[in-house]
Amino acid sequence: QAQLVEAGGGLVQPGGSLRPSCAAFGSIFSIYTMAWYRQAPGKQRELVATMTSSGFTNYADSVKGRFTISRDNAKSTVFLQLNRLKPEDTAVYYCYCHNTWGQGTQVTVSS
Repeated sequence: QAQLVEAGGGLVQPGGSLRPSCAAFGSIFSIYTMAWYRQAPGKQRELVATMTSSGFTNYADSVKGRFTISRDNAKSTVFLQLNRLKPEDTAVYYCYCHNTWGQGTQVTVSS
């Protein structure tokens, strides 16, 4: 059974950067679209970014120009580079692939 394991969240000041990662186990990672979602307290989970197996990317308007999704198919890992972070980016970030969710990693942006 496929499993996704996130890492790399944390606490950062406004304007800072983080790079969460998501490792996939037990699945043919390279053929599927990977996605990152986030859920802030009291809000619905929202789509942040996607990347197809061929490398096509798509981003939520709120993160365009600040976040970058990438993947390393050889390591079955997807990354989300978070730059110029804002307090409103505070959320649990989840990766998603082929009907499987990771456990989430907390990103907190605060001074």
